[in-house]
Amino acid sequence: MPQIRPITDLRNTNEISELCHANKEPIFITKNGYGDLVVMSIETYEAMLEEREFDAAIAEAETEYASDSRLLDAKEGLSALKRKSV
Repeated sequence: MPQIRPITDLRNTNEISELCHANKEPIFITKNGYGDLVVMSIETYEAMLEEREFDAAIAEAETEYASDSRLLDAKEGLSALKRKSV
């Protein structure tokens, strides 16, 4: 369940930092009752970026498959990659 905290809680940076690291999820900060900021640990941010890149790669592969409906054999593909890197 997401944490929602008022902006005044940012005065206690150690508590916010500990919450971010312990919960491994963003904390939503409100200002005058409206959403204003999102605070998270670097680890959580990097994990979100990695997941986003992975999802984008899957979407790209699905689009490519939909356009030409051609699949490659995994062993052949890996062999070709190895030949290119040498």
